Amino acid sequence: MTAIGAPQRPWTRIEADSGALLRRPTPVGASCYVPGVPRSIYYTASTLNGFLATEDDSLEWLLSIPQEDVTGDIESFIAGIGALALGSATYEWVLRTENPLERPENWTRWYADRPTFVFTSRELPTVPGVDIRFVHGDVDAHWDALAAAAGDHDLWVMGGGDLAGQFADAGHLDELVITIAPTTLTSGKPLLPRNIGWDRLTLMGVRQLGRFAELRYRVR
Repeated sequence: MTAIGAPQRPWTRIEADSGALLRRPTPVGASCYVPGVPRSIYYTASTLNGFLATEDDSLEWLLSIPQEDVTGDIESFIAGIGALALGSATYEWVLRTENPLERPENWTRWYADRPTFVFTSRELPTVPGVDIRFVHGDVDAHWDALAAAAGDHDLWVMGGGDLAGQFADAGHLDELVITIAPTTLTSGKPLLPRNIGWDRLTLMGVRQLGRFAELRYRVR
């Protein structure tokens, strides 16, 4: 669901008669951002009842939904990303579905040469020619390296949900951008398995994207 475009900031908030809307792009260093300090954004898709994947890490429930109405927004989002952070299950899913170990261009087609931090306690294969950095331990212990890698752009917390929770635990989760799909599952991997109260979440935008609904929250 991701692709790459020209560098730009993904969203800014504006006011209109119909309420708060979102528009693109906002130049890096605009007044609503702090230059050189990346935001960490958990950007993902979820079922209507809050699952990222099935119990066996399948995303077939998502990939089977036509997505022609969201492609441009994904391209705009990833254009503002300087580095990626993901857990081992998410990384292994990419390896299985895109086969970048044999075809590294399948990785760079989506993520270009962005530094990628894989949080894992296991030894995993590295995609040839790609800046993959395997790390383990607390998010806070790696935050300086993550921020330096993202530079003047943002950090994409790709998932899974527990890694996003670890970023929240460490105080390093700034935004949630959740695309809700018109699907439910009886069980699966949860979107964000943490207790985060309403007083820590500020709704910044709600949009319809074809069959999907997008919710955007600032995290305190």
